[in-house]
Amino acid sequence: MKLSNQAMGAIMMALQNSLMEQTDIVPVLQSFEFVKSPETKRWGTKSGELIVNNPPTVKAPEPPPDLRTPEQKLLDAIHKSTNGIKPNWAE
Repeated sequence: MKLSNQAMGAIMMALQNSLMEQTDIVPVLQSFEFVKSPETKRWGTKSGELIVNNPPTVKAPEPPPDLRTPEQKLLDAIHKSTNGIKPNWAE
């Protein structure tokens, strides 16, 4: 069996998060729950792939106000003018 692209992405996300937060990656990797991909009929087949059932999430910090795009600035202005209620199209 080998890792699927999704599993490789989960590992890369864990690495990126570990580097950004300067934390240990080992607990995140140990917490991964591997399952066989839907295309894999049986465990242990040579062409089978594993996926990560609980991939990590990475939260990127908000860019400083002076680096925000005009679209982000417009959405901020709309958000502020509607007392924090985001319009459906802004989600």
